[in-house]
Amino acid sequence: MKKQHNIFILVLLIFVSCSKEFTELAPISERNADNFYKTASDMEVAVNAIYGTLKSNGAFNQSYWILQELRSDNTFWDGTGLAEEVTVFDRFNDISTSNITEDAWESSYLGISRANIVLNRIENIDMDASLKSRLKGEALFLRSFYYYNLAVLFGNIPLIINETTSVAEGNEHRQVTAAEVYNQIVTDLIDAEAGLPAKASATNGRATKGAAATLLAKVYLTKGEASNAETALRRVLTYGYTLVNDYSLLWGVENEYNSESIFEVDFQGGLSNQGNQFTNQFHGILSQAVTSGHRNIPEQDLIDAYETGDLRFAASIDGVVNGVNTGYTIKFGTTNSYNDDDAPNNWPVFRYADVLLMLAEAIGESDEAYGFINQVRNRAGLAPIDATTPGTFVDKLLHERRVELAFENHRWPDLLRMNKAESVMTAQGKNINGKFLYAIPQREIDLNSNFFQNSGY
Repeated sequence: MKKQHNIFILVLLIFVSCSKEFTELAPISERNADNFYKTASDMEVAVNAIYGTLKSNGAFNQSYWILQELRSDNTFWDGTGLAEEVTVFDRFNDISTSNITEDAWESSYLGISRANIVLNRIENIDMDASLKSRLKGEALFLRSFYYYNLAVLFGNIPLIINETTSVAEGNEHRQVTAAEVYNQIVTDLIDAEAGLPAKASATNGRATKGAAATLLAKVYLTKGEASNAETALRRVLTYGYTLVNDYSLLWGVENEYNSESIFEVDFQGGLSNQGNQFTNQFHGILSQAVTSGHRNIPEQDLIDAYETGDLRFAASIDGVVNGVNTGYTIKFGTTNSYNDDDAPNNWPVFRYADVLLMLAEAIGESDEAYGFINQVRNRAGLAPIDATTPGTFVDKLLHERRVELAFENHRWPDLLRMNKAESVMTAQGKNINGKFLYAIPQREIDLNSNFFQNSGY
């Protein structure tokens, strides 16, 4: 039985900022900034609301996978009409007024705002010290995760680490470089890891030391600090994770929170606004029932990238739709017993295979690095590789990450981090047009004269 996060979306928490007028006008009988955030229970509800933002359309329910997986060479979206808004991201024809990028920006900053409220207020709450440490660690981890996604997607963004208390104050925010954002993330994640438990309960999907160290390593790799990434990843090796023996048993509701799982976004089907929509876009059987073809479809060269005998193929690709042998992703489960767009499947954010492959990346080409890669290949039923295997180390590593982590939102950040985005997308026949970053939503630029647009838009 999965544990549902106790997320009560308070009126206050829905807003990114609350003006003085709002708090004064709120009836005294209702919760607001003045009469909430007083107890340990209030803090737990507030932290749960930060988690809740992960399930929004602007995060894992839609925008994140469009902007980080569909953008890459892994999948495409074949659609016209209303579906054209998604298709443009695959073609690098996206614009600054897209609802998808606006949603990603808004949801990420909503999560950050909720985290800032907790971090700014929790010190004054009389509560158990260990609970306070854990809640602070979770808020720091989640704020860092939202900022990581924003920095990867948009580059130059506002870095807000204090509670915004007025609209006027919000309009004074200025963008900083992604490098400055990553530096703040590093500071926060070091503190988060120190305050979090080594492993969470097997059923609750909360942040842990392993989650904080995994994200920290990913940020270090993005910053080009391989040695620091290696140190963080070697800590993860001590936190008790192991590869699941059978790759196919990573997926499906019954296999969530397995021994490989480091962090998942917890979805609950059959409840109000707690189920996911992405299953219908990734699900082979469901997609085959749709005649329009408007689904997230693997590129043929991804299908061709699986080596003969790779056990991951059958667990990742399925389907002939309308006579076209393009296949559909079936990770995240093969059944959906709930209503359309209300599935219970979790999103696997970090898992141990990713850690092993990042550790190989951090170490660099060596027997030890190939040993970590070959742990992953062995589970897939494939022969080991080494320095004599054709190709550069980076190309071999990228290949392994591509097929192991397909459809899990790693491919586009991987291509950017390893400076392969332009060459890979050009080889696929797509004109990247210098668009390594997405457009800052035009709405934000219109509201704040301090903001400037990314190049190419």
